[in-house]
Amino acid sequence: MNRHLVAVLAYEGLCTFEFGCAVELFALQRPELQIPWYDFGVCAVGSRRIRATGGISIDVSHSARMLDAADTIIIPGWRDPLEAPPAALLTRLRRAHLRGARLCSICSGVFVLAAAGLLDGKRATTHWRLVRLLTEMYPRIQVDSNALYVDEGSVLTSAGSAAGLDMLIHLIRKDHGARIANQVARRLVIPPHRQGGQAQFVVRPVPRDERGRLARLQDWLREHLDQEISVPAMARRALISPRSLQREFKAATGESAYEWLLRERIELARELLERRSIPLRDIPAHVGISSQESFRHHFRKHVGTTPSAYRARFASEEHRPRFSAPRN
Repeated sequence: MNRHLVAVLAYEGLCTFEFGCAVELFALQRPELQIPWYDFGVCAVGSRRIRATGGISIDVSHSARMLDAADTIIIPGWRDPLEAPPAALLTRLRRAHLRGARLCSICSGVFVLAAAGLLDGKRATTHWRLVRLLTEMYPRIQVDSNALYVDEGSVLTSAGSAAGLDMLIHLIRKDHGARIANQVARRLVIPPHRQGGQAQFVVRPVPRDERGRLARLQDWLREHLDQEISVPAMARRALISPRSLQREFKAATGESAYEWLLRERIELARELLERRSIPLRDIPAHVGISSQESFRHHFRKHVGTTPSAYRARFASEEHRPRFSAPRN
């Protein structure tokens, strides 16, 4: 089986958290998934012995030439947004993009893609503290100041460090489907699904109680997605007014309560569609959507394809991502 090579860029002053996210998701072998996993490598800009943030020294196995063979390239931050990346690196990234490689940045790594000209005319995001600088330095980019991540097809960008995890889980979902992505998320003990459009800047990041009433409500809703639940019913369960509920959902997720619940229903539908055991006609009832027509409409709007086409792509036991040739 052909394998997909994920190459992570390392550099002097490497952002260790962002780098660790990429290593955790793509370098670990996952035999429990029973599918071919990614090939993985780290390549260096300049010297192969680098000093990372926190006084850590790393010996890197590959030079930047690895980017010429990679199918997905991840840029885990950049040491200084005002520092121009090496010209040779930018050339390799442009070549990789032209041959169809997928390029992804976490947090300040967006400045590397921007310097390469790969975001001109596209939407992109970065950490909210860097949004103004990115907008001023690269006015041709359509900067989304509050997205967790932005997927422009072959180029993806994410906000601050933890949002990189959301983007990387999103990549796995694109390659392997919702069921596999959710299994990986559970192993990491992180939420299995946060849409890129959710707010990155939460007005009240620390709830007044241990779990937070909104978090408890969301947990309950995920366990009862087969039920028809109105916004007033959600508010009654959370012991707040519908207006307060909407305000809290918007502040925490960037979406209304209804929009959030609908996305959760569609996410569950994706996972169910990947199983042959559940007939297509029965899935709307399993996710609390009242009619086949409504289900098809919302699924296509959120996923970009029909439920039947999605099942044809992901439900086959023989399905594997269209990976490129094996790497040594």
